[in-house]
Amino acid sequence: MAFQTTRFHLIFLILLSPLLSSFLVAGQSNCTINLNSAITAGSNSAPWLSPSGEFAFGFQSPSGNKDLFLLSIWFNKVPGDNIVWSKNNQPVEKGSKIQLTSAGEFVLYDAQDHEIWKPETGSQRSTCAAMLDSGNFVVMNGDSSNYKWESFDMPTDTLLPRQRLRKEGNLKSRQSESNYSDGRFQLRMQVDGNLVLWTIFLPTESVNQAYWDSKTNSSDTQLVFDEAGFIYLASGNRNIFNVTTSSMGPMEERPKKDAVYSSPWPIVKQIITVDMCTLASELGSGACGYNSYCVSSDGRPSCHCPEGYSQLDPLDPPRGCRPNFELPTCQENGWETNAEFVEFKELNNTNWPFTDYELQTSPKIDKERCKEFCLRDCFCAAAIYNEDNSCFKKKFPLSNGRQSTDVTGIALLKVPKKNVTSPKAKDRSTLVIVISVFLGSSLFLNLIAIFIMYHKKLLSLRSADTYGVRRYTYQELHEATDGFRQQLGRGSFGTVYKGALTSIPGKYVAIKKLDKFEKDGEKEFTTEVRAIGRTHHKNLVTLLEYMSNGSLSGLLFSDSRPPWNQRMQIALGIARGLTYLHEECSSQIIHCDIKPQNILLDESLTPKISDFGLAKLLLSKQSRAARTHIRGTVGYFAPEWFRKASITMKVDVYSFGVMLLEIICCMSCLVFGMGDQEEALIDWVYDCYSERELNMLVENDEEAKNDMGSVERLVMVAIWCIQEDPSLRPSMRRVTQMLEGVAEVAVPPRPSVFSSS
Repeated sequence: MAFQTTRFHLIFLILLSPLLSSFLVAGQSNCTINLNSAITAGSNSAPWLSPSGEFAFGFQSPSGNKDLFLLSIWFNKVPGDNIVWSKNNQPVEKGSKIQLTSAGEFVLYDAQDHEIWKPETGSQRSTCAAMLDSGNFVVMNGDSSNYKWESFDMPTDTLLPRQRLRKEGNLKSRQSESNYSDGRFQLRMQVDGNLVLWTIFLPTESVNQAYWDSKTNSSDTQLVFDEAGFIYLASGNRNIFNVTTSSMGPMEERPKKDAVYSSPWPIVKQIITVDMCTLASELGSGACGYNSYCVSSDGRPSCHCPEGYSQLDPLDPPRGCRPNFELPTCQENGWETNAEFVEFKELNNTNWPFTDYELQTSPKIDKERCKEFCLRDCFCAAAIYNEDNSCFKKKFPLSNGRQSTDVTGIALLKVPKKNVTSPKAKDRSTLVIVISVFLGSSLFLNLIAIFIMYHKKLLSLRSADTYGVRRYTYQELHEATDGFRQQLGRGSFGTVYKGALTSIPGKYVAIKKLDKFEKDGEKEFTTEVRAIGRTHHKNLVTLLEYMSNGSLSGLLFSDSRPPWNQRMQIALGIARGLTYLHEECSSQIIHCDIKPQNILLDESLTPKISDFGLAKLLLSKQSRAARTHIRGTVGYFAPEWFRKASITMKVDVYSFGVMLLEIICCMSCLVFGMGDQEEALIDWVYDCYSERELNMLVENDEEAKNDMGSVERLVMVAIWCIQEDPSLRPSMRRVTQMLEGVAEVAVPPRPSVFSSS
């Protein structure tokens, strides 16, 4: 019985494994592996075989990455995907080894001979080990059935005949066909005797509501895969629940001992099929990326782009789609503001449920009326029309898309007509403001902000229509904000004032007046406006957004620390936002000032990256931004800022690593460095990690202490991010995958640059 999932689907299968009658040989425990025996990964070391040669124990590299290996058990005579057990949470590099030591310990060593795993075998010394024809690898004390450890007691995603899933045992799906890391589904034999199929929320590994359970309640219940091919729940010697209703087939019909296996394992019975398009949507995380939609066939999803969109990466369809047209800017001459330039593409039974921002309902609403509602709203990306006379407007980017017969409504996607481009914008001499979330000091993070470009002379702005913002005169702004008289603070290029919107009582705004208007000032301002106007991601600020919960610094460094699970979700959201800036938006953006003060929180504490004033926009063919002068905040600087080196997106990775440590510990790196300690936060964290004292990082945090596996993973990710050599730092996409749990986190080297240096 194999428990498998690809990246997007779960199919719980019973497979007709090419098993032999030798499976039924009882008590077979001949010692074939003696003390001091070892196998080295990536070498010519032969695997340890079972007596019949059906099963092998050793190292395999199933992902295609020849530099990483899994300690595994596999069908030795079956081609293809044939691993039945693995130490899947600890892939190792070439040169690592597994050894039954002279002291009788069964140990996995890395390439530097450091012990990285050792099963619990008790106090009694082991004398030998064996790979059995049942597929069970056993470590023994003597040539007997006195097993000190056996792989059957530690299943990963597969059960074999004569194997049992005992109390508190579980099977976990793999991440993908080639990635054996723990996936999003777990079949668990609970203490109360209930067999439960859970969905797991990554990277926190917390469980969601059970998808399926057996509703049994005997405390000694076990899941049994018997020799006749039946799978059932047993309490003592009683069968109390049949998981399968028929045998997988009599043993004599299975392949003979000398048979050659050349075809995939046939499916005998499919027990549970989960529609991953539906399930992912219910869990709040779409199976497919932005601007795409998921279509399910027998539970297996595929990701598609609507007409007018194309895949971000044809080799990785789940990454999502990009529009093949200029995004709406709501400018006077934009395609989206002129009805003759617009057309609607229709998709039946399709919806993007998490991008609604307005609902129109009326008995008079039909499909054409719904189109008109979207047409009149320049920010409307699509509308969903339902026959119950409802029309839901959708905004960019479209997320959590799904197409299925159980989805009601017709999706109406607004796109420009073919061969239509927006009229060329005229040069204008004007003042520019942008309504946005405030991007500066935490003194006024709860205000909506208006940024204003102002000088004694009016500015001539070329390509002004690309900014995606509304333009007003200075006088209009002065009147609309009741004179913005109260000064809140000063920035590098101007003063920030507080104003009251005369049209909305009780609503305040921040106004940034660029009174020190130098060449760099205009560049900073236009960069900021363009960066915000062109980005569309749930973890980035948008042009019309009110952030009610202030900054991340206020949340982390207050008297009461936020819950551990919430902190992990915030870290993951920030990583996703940076991934978008670095790899997915139309122009690559390096933020250059990632810190908690520049992470804002909405009403649901979703993190939003702000302050693009320091961003370096790169042309499409550029890979690096030239270093000019140091930007950013002390404490979050990457080492290359202090050298004559080019600045790349890896400076953001470094800053994120420092901030991730702050999220873990709820300590400010700046305040920590000014305390009684002589070391910096990153020094202290690495010392705690290397000395196996991670509990000190989350002292008085019981939720985190109960999830030390996640604490260690996040610490390891952070240490990778703060490596001195930028090439050693992972990309933000890789960081996101590690935080999500879809990529392994290798043991990080010691950062070579500490605060003292």
